[in-house]
Amino acid sequence: MQKTEIWGSLKLSDKIACDHCHLEFSKDVMIKEDEHYFCCNGCQGVFHLLSNEGLDGFYDKLGNNKLAPPSKQYEDSSNFDSPAFYERFVILNKDAFSEVSLVIEGIHCAACVWLNEKALTNMEGVIATNINYTNNKAKIVWDDDTVKLSKIIDMIRAIGYDAYPYDASLQEQKADKERKEYYTRMAVAVFATMNMMTIMVAQYAGYFSGISENIKHILNIGEWVLATPVLFYSGWPFIRGMYYGIKTKTVNMDTLVATGAILTYIYSIYITITRSGEAYFDSVTMIITFVLVGKFLEVLSKKSIADTLDIMNHHLPNDVKVVVDKKIITKNVNDVNAGEIVILNSGERVALDGEIKEGSGSFDESSLTGESEPIFKNVGENIISGTVSIDADVKYRVTKDFAHSTMSNIVALLENAMNNKPKIQQLANKLSEYFSEVILALSFITFIGWYIYSSNFEQSFMICIAVIVIACPCALALATPVATLVGLSIASKRGILFKEAAQLETMANADVLLLDKTGTITKGRPEVVKEEIFLPFHKSLLYALLLNSKHPVAKGVEQYIFDEDLDPLELESFQNIPSQGLSAMYDGKMLAGGNAKLMKAIGVDVSSLSKNSEFYFAYGGELLAKYELFDMPREDAKEAIEKIKKMGIKIIMLTGDHEKSAKKVAQIVGIEKYEYGLTPQDKAVFIEKLHENGKVSVMAGDGVNDILALANSDIAIAMGNGSDIAIEVSDVVLLNDTFSSLHDSFKISKKTFTMIKENLALSFIYNGITIPLAMAGYIIPLIAAISMSISSLIVVGNSMRIKFGYKD
Repeated sequence: MQKTEIWGSLKLSDKIACDHCHLEFSKDVMIKEDEHYFCCNGCQGVFHLLSNEGLDGFYDKLGNNKLAPPSKQYEDSSNFDSPAFYERFVILNKDAFSEVSLVIEGIHCAACVWLNEKALTNMEGVIATNINYTNNKAKIVWDDDTVKLSKIIDMIRAIGYDAYPYDASLQEQKADKERKEYYTRMAVAVFATMNMMTIMVAQYAGYFSGISENIKHILNIGEWVLATPVLFYSGWPFIRGMYYGIKTKTVNMDTLVATGAILTYIYSIYITITRSGEAYFDSVTMIITFVLVGKFLEVLSKKSIADTLDIMNHHLPNDVKVVVDKKIITKNVNDVNAGEIVILNSGERVALDGEIKEGSGSFDESSLTGESEPIFKNVGENIISGTVSIDADVKYRVTKDFAHSTMSNIVALLENAMNNKPKIQQLANKLSEYFSEVILALSFITFIGWYIYSSNFEQSFMICIAVIVIACPCALALATPVATLVGLSIASKRGILFKEAAQLETMANADVLLLDKTGTITKGRPEVVKEEIFLPFHKSLLYALLLNSKHPVAKGVEQYIFDEDLDPLELESFQNIPSQGLSAMYDGKMLAGGNAKLMKAIGVDVSSLSKNSEFYFAYGGELLAKYELFDMPREDAKEAIEKIKKMGIKIIMLTGDHEKSAKKVAQIVGIEKYEYGLTPQDKAVFIEKLHENGKVSVMAGDGVNDILALANSDIAIAMGNGSDIAIEVSDVVLLNDTFSSLHDSFKISKKTFTMIKENLALSFIYNGITIPLAMAGYIIPLIAAISMSISSLIVVGNSMRIKFGYKD
């Protein structure tokens, strides 16, 4: 017995109180921080939140009282700091800061996005926070030496939300769960509202025909019973949002909805108990129901906007067949490394970028480029992840692992674009930050004014509630993100990849479009436009010579003369002569192909005044043929340039080529101003001069020589077949490599920016009309709830007009 008592006292002495909740636990399991002890990360997070916000006087008022343990058990946030978690989900960006993608659970409106971004961005060590409104995915960048990820998770939980690592395979499952929860809350609200209407009919009929106080009291109690689950279950997301808004000293959309509903509910209970007036339980249910229905429709709308990402993710197979030691095994795409050989059968989708080593066939690249015309691929050509083999059974060597494959990069870039906000959205968010506080102040002033004027508490109170409910800032908060997301979605489906949403706004305000010539306006490969045969010869001789060269001019001639009957003859002593051409020996005689300089070097006299590139072919010292080549403009270049000019955008061609070539191309496509003979530095200087004159410039190019110009322009556009480095420094990538997509990128940018301005105008007009009407007493809370929901849906619907205007 004595031993038990000693053991019990020892255990008691080891216990210590948590500095937040004051519950006692063993000292060994407590989290120690300086002189403070916490029982869990949640208490630690709330303690710091209250201290940072200057609310630590709470503990003086709490005294020795204990707080109830949390009702929701979260996963220990310290797990987010584990090496295993960092290895899988955390990356180091180019600035050596840590970066993670999380899904914020509990977000149901744009105001929730704003609250989370504000709370996290204000934390010391957090560099940037961007939350994608369509899927609640947050990209958080922080300095790991200053703040740990677990502390960031604690802050998210402290303001009433939760976070878990973003996993594309689980995202749809969690999104379905969220939609089902919304649907259940909405179903309860609609059921109660429909039954409430029956009671309302009886009440209003009795109001005109006479009704006893007892019957009226019973009907009020029935409405009370129906309104209670609507307010506290269906309306719980708004109540919870209001609670955490108060906790963090912010006023948001939830504050307005919950305040209006709760005050009306409390007032109606008072009326019911005292039997001294008209109860408004019907207004409580209507406010919650219509706002909830509007939110549900909004959730469905933003899901349809985000479907582009889901489609891209779901289009990629999870497993591929890999050749290992002459055996075929199945591997997960994440486990396949560059250099391995993958087998692809007809009808299958390419999971990894690669180079065909065996086989050939047609591929459908419409998922990337938007073009439905199949592309034939042969040995040595590259195939791209996300495309589909129509009839090709091939073996290909993987050139990029899954994380760096084309489709993975496109999805990542598109998600980043959706996260980055245009300047106009930042302005709208700033306005909505103060909007709710102004509305609460106006509603209070309205109540005081009406009460002084009428001395009627009931009338003054209901007008005050109407002002609160009708002025929800959701339409203002939705004005920019929804239109932006629709624009990005449409662009991606057309093979136009914006790396940031902010670039839509910049491009919409562009004054000048600068175009590189070779590979941008032109196809980037010379084509034969004229053939002259001086002496008859078998073209197998020329074909055999051309096969040994990769020069664009040689390839142009090869493509022109190609015929299935040509035999690749075996040549001897092949030489590639820099800046001149190529030569070889066949049957004891010299074959030579190249420019006039090469012909003169071997003693063949040629002369020409042609403006085009020339390729001469000689055998045994005799000139046999001449081919003139020209890098032709893209088929759709002239039409697209004309359309862009009609938008009021000035077009200038910048090229390093000579004057004759530049002039010819400019005349064909309809460009009035062009600069020729420019070095890469000259192009950059030209753009800087435009900036000095206040011009917003867009530069489109495809080669290494365009990098300086692309980097100096306000918007850099890379053609899809351009060099990797040009694509890297660009802001917009045209995946389908057509000139018409350049026009589409301007059109989508301008249309999206116009819709953003229209949405903001609609929001301001709505509030400018409805708030004064509500303050004047012309709108009851029921109508206020309906009109508030409709205003949000109008903004969403107006944004969807971009989508309907770009149907394929």
